[in-house]
Amino acid sequence: MKKGVISLISLALSVTMLAGCGDKPASEPSGGAGGDAPKANFKVGMVTDAGTIDDKSFNQGTYEGIVKANEDFKMEHKYLKPAGQTEADYSKEIVNLYDAGFKFIVTPGFKFETAVFKAQEKYTDAKFVIIDGSPRPTADADPVVKENTVSIFFAEQESGFLAGVATALHVKDGQAGFIGGMEIPPVQKFNWGFQQGVAYANENLGTKLVINKENVVYQGTFDDTAAGSQLAAQMYDRGVNVIFAAAGGVGVGAINEAKTRVQQGSEVWIVGVDVDQYQDGVYEGDKSVVLTSAVKKIDHAAYDMIKAELEGKFPGGQTLTLDATNDGVGLPENNPNLSEDVLKQVDEVFAKIKAGEIKVAAEQGDLIK
Repeated sequence: MKKGVISLISLALSVTMLAGCGDKPASEPSGGAGGDAPKANFKVGMVTDAGTIDDKSFNQGTYEGIVKANEDFKMEHKYLKPAGQTEADYSKEIVNLYDAGFKFIVTPGFKFETAVFKAQEKYTDAKFVIIDGSPRPTADADPVVKENTVSIFFAEQESGFLAGVATALHVKDGQAGFIGGMEIPPVQKFNWGFQQGVAYANENLGTKLVINKENVVYQGTFDDTAAGSQLAAQMYDRGVNVIFAAAGGVGVGAINEAKTRVQQGSEVWIVGVDVDQYQDGVYEGDKSVVLTSAVKKIDHAAYDMIKAELEGKFPGGQTLTLDATNDGVGLPENNPNLSEDVLKQVDEVFAKIKAGEIKVAAEQGDLIK
């Protein structure tokens, strides 16, 4: 599913931006990519959420966008990992970055909402990017996005839908399962979208893939690898053929279990999440247990916000949604385990979502919880 190159900042003054999903930006900032940084003393910092910088998922995708920006724009960058997952833990590392001169700070995850709210008020000369969350004074308060902050969300349900269609077309029948990390909106939307995609394929494309209630589970964390392996083992033992794991490190555990089973002669699959997890599922040569991945262009979001700031086009005060219409979600560009016929049908479905012919609900509705 290769898409054209469109810069995220093309419509920076609108609520929904156009997402870049090629390897190169559409235009270079003054100073030129690979040259001196166009902004003196520009430093980009990141505070990680639960998990690590190489979590094969959300943190990693965000940081890869920062690293790519560094390759093109030569700015100083670093990340800090909090000791815990409280507002105080996150705020401490934001302050540490700010005090060290890092005044462009990227935070991935809804847990940063209250910490970023306070930071945007206190550090008005800094810029903040919060992904999958909005600054708010308390967890249940309305969001307040100041002029020095951008809030970015994704239509996870749409990439989950595409992954569900692809999975059903490849597996054809049998059982599918879902392992989520924390039961939070982005993870829930992946689940609901996946279920809708499987249902669509069953109703319209001749597949017969079943998702039973006992095979839809939220583990409760994003970093318990052992629990992910155990949950995947239980599902495979119940006859599940493929598991969509939207769970960070928990999902890595599920991938490891799938690799073990395939090496023992079983035919089981994993659907990855957030980033292309194909390489994480490699068990022999270039063979992988990762069938495909429900991708959010997290790296492009981080990259293009840095690029926007360097070009003086930072869309402060806005809440941006990246979805199918702006290529902000989808499947990986390369899907070695999917046939050309499956990819053709998935592309047709993607086009229908993009055109509004297929509406993917972001709520649970009558789906299996």
